[in-house]
Amino acid sequence: MLSSLFHGVRLVRVGFVLAREGAFGLVDPAELPPIGRVGLWFARLVERRDAGDGAQRLAKGLTRLGPSYVKFGQFLATRPDVVGTRVARDLEALQDRMPPFPKAEAVASIEATLGQSIPDLFASLSEPVAAASIAQVHKGVVTGPDGPRTVAVKVLRPGVRARFRRDLDAMAFAARLIERIAPETRRLRPVGVVETLARSVAMEMDLRLEAAALSEMAQNTKDDPDFRVPEVDWERTARDVLTMEWVDGLPLNAIDRIEAAGHDRVALGRVVIQSFLRHALRDGFFHADMHPGNLFVDPQGRLCAVDFGIMGRLGPKERRFLAEILLGFIVRDYHRVAEVHFEAGYVPGHHAVEDFAQAIRAIGEPIHKRTADQISMAKLLTLLFEITALFDMRTRTELVMLQKTMVVVEGVARSLDPRLNMWSTAEPVVREWIERNLGPLGKIEEAGRGAASMAALLGGLPRMASRMERLAVALEDGATRGFPLSEDSVQAIGAAEARRARWGNAALWVIAASLAALAIRFWS
Repeated sequence: MLSSLFHGVRLVRVGFVLAREGAFGLVDPAELPPIGRVGLWFARLVERRDAGDGAQRLAKGLTRLGPSYVKFGQFLATRPDVVGTRVARDLEALQDRMPPFPKAEAVASIEATLGQSIPDLFASLSEPVAAASIAQVHKGVVTGPDGPRTVAVKVLRPGVRARFRRDLDAMAFAARLIERIAPETRRLRPVGVVETLARSVAMEMDLRLEAAALSEMAQNTKDDPDFRVPEVDWERTARDVLTMEWVDGLPLNAIDRIEAAGHDRVALGRVVIQSFLRHALRDGFFHADMHPGNLFVDPQGRLCAVDFGIMGRLGPKERRFLAEILLGFIVRDYHRVAEVHFEAGYVPGHHAVEDFAQAIRAIGEPIHKRTADQISMAKLLTLLFEITALFDMRTRTELVMLQKTMVVVEGVARSLDPRLNMWSTAEPVVREWIERNLGPLGKIEEAGRGAASMAALLGGLPRMASRMERLAVALEDGATRGFPLSEDSVQAIGAAEARRARWGNAALWVIAASLAALAIRFWS
């Protein structure tokens, strides 16, 4: 009860800040029930007159609320299925830039985490060079057998876990309240959205996991001549500190400097697209935050990526789905694109493949009336997911993350080459994957994996039979003696009965007080 009160107070503050900054101006009153329209009217009474447009309003409000809400806003930008395309587009402008915390606090955190003094760890350590909601980065120098080398030292913000935990608890409380008050919102799964964010943030706040993502990406791309990631310094990495190679390159949004350095902008734009698709299709593991601040071109002209806190994964089914729908649109085989959705189990079987193919044709045909540089692959995927919603396709979080990442990647590539032909750039990567995985060699490998799975299943039959025998004995015993309840179940039942009794007693007291009041009124 007390925690609910605290959450309520926090949410009132959140609502006031968002209302003051004009964030509720993004809400369409027509989509609200009558009581919601009244609440929206009151919220807009406190709105500042110079609030600005939608993106500025929402971004400013979330920034004022602090790091947790900035991260929440960025997360919602990847979920247009929840907040709508317009709001998601506005949230893309939200920058995860926070004031840095003092270097002395970073030094204390590094020494406590790594168990050594700064002079023993680094020859030098700079003031913060970049700061975000969860961590900030310092430039350092370490000495080794090969001489001094420059490193980037990422340090977690002091107290960030407690703050995020407190704010996420309030968000979860709000999500449960919304589902209870407005049951129709349950299809958007607000509680599930907050839980997903909580898991994502928990992983981001363990910098060892980011180091592991860096290491995995480095292993996947070790033979790629035009892409690289920084090397992790594992000796100086722990839960709250990540030390890695310093990337000495030009950010991809510094177009003039890239040209002045003699790099080929057109080729670099092609590398951005093909690298992303190669990681998603070939490896099933891709960088899900590929904005220009996280991408650099090094002196050798290679694309370098940093900040691996947010990663995406695709399983074999999702990779095949992506490859076949992209190729289907390239060759205008809409029936095959429709079949892939049904084969993956994304669209329920009671729909007709032909009807779905007709809907997909409505997306695909207009793009073939345009020149190649006018066709947006990311826009096509967005329209595809909108169409699939009409055919009861459930939201696939990994595909939504892929689509939103492609929006950013495509924007970066087109900033380098405004006339980039997305389809001719993507086709070699897509065809290579399909030929490798769906061609004769892929079929042989798939058959081999199937045979291995069947052998493992046959090998496990004796253990399975033994378990079934024990289960049958337990069921027979339970049928004659009854099924015992676990201690947790007994305690849960007791707590529920106690709550019911408390409410029953409260109701009796209310009734008694009402009768007493009536009696006093009658006799007076």
